[in-house]
Amino acid sequence: MNKKLNELKKVTAENCITLILNTHRTLPENQKDAIVLKNSIKEAAERLMTSLEKNKAQEIAEYLTKLAATIDHSHNLESLILFVNVEKQIAEFIRLPIAVVDRVIIGDTFATRDLLRAIHLTSNYYVLVLSQQKVRLIEAMNDDVIREVGNPFPIENKEFHTTSAIEGSDAGRKTNLIAEFFNRIDKEVNKIRKENPLPVLICTEEGNFHEYLKIADEQESIIENYLNGNRLEEKAAAIVKEAWPIIKERTEKRNSDLKKELDQALGGGRFLSDVNEIMAAIKEGKVQTIFVQKGLFQPALLSNGSVTLLQENDEKPKDAIDDIFDEMIEMNMNYGGDAVFLPKGSLNEFNGFAAITRY
Repeated sequence: MNKKLNELKKVTAENCITLILNTHRTLPENQKDAIVLKNSIKEAAERLMTSLEKNKAQEIAEYLTKLAATIDHSHNLESLILFVNVEKQIAEFIRLPIAVVDRVIIGDTFATRDLLRAIHLTSNYYVLVLSQQKVRLIEAMNDDVIREVGNPFPIENKEFHTTSAIEGSDAGRKTNLIAEFFNRIDKEVNKIRKENPLPVLICTEEGNFHEYLKIADEQESIIENYLNGNRLEEKAAAIVKEAWPIIKERTEKRNSDLKKELDQALGGGRFLSDVNEIMAAIKEGKVQTIFVQKGLFQPALLSNGSVTLLQENDEKPKDAIDDIFDEMIEMNMNYGGDAVFLPKGSLNEFNGFAAITRY
């Protein structure tokens, strides 16, 4: 998702269409998802007809319809986003494991906020199922298995073990052999992490966990807690289901720590809550993190760098931005900034939107 987010946020062109809708994983609910998508396409087409020549609007609508026809709704997750731009020949969709607010967005960039939110609210990680005899590696997202990593995994310990009763009674020799085996495993894990640098949760017995930490080349990649027990013979899905609470707690703590940072900034001169002040600071590369309440969207006009917020019942001009918060989040990411999405009510005193500066 990080790769896709980076690709999409670089696109700037007229008539970038983003369709966002909630979907369903199971029957019979997911049979209705195609109808909801069809209605979203109809809404997009009607809006395009008011601002473009008929032929151009129809061309974009056909692009959307062709993309929709490729989607197998039996594989839906909690939500679905379509990204289409005819000029750039972009027509793709992505499924997300989070709930969204259904909407149709037309602008000069794609609406990627929900993609960013999914990255923050979901967690990709590896589970290293470790023993002194055999090791497995599983890639997971939240409580779902993405894949069990193959070649060279699973790896069996055929070299680094005692071969005689005398060696078996030598505790130091045995410890060294285990360290050599774990060192080989660590090197293989880091080769895979070079391609996809996810954190690693170790599933093993306590003694093995501490021995592995001693030889690990990239200790910062290893999650500080571990899943206790020898689970080598368990199915990957069962292991990941047990691992997810540890990962979830870690993710929630990260967002909680960031909220504390916002509270500290409030009295330290690094806090901003006025939309125009935040916009100006973004353009100067000063904003470190934007905080926004989940489900909060704000249409606006942007003219000469100044933001004018539009009320829900206001008539929206053709050049109105569907969601200024999404626009500002994307701009800030281009300067290396971050965004955090907090539960409803947690930013009420700031009208749901705030930022902290780097200095």
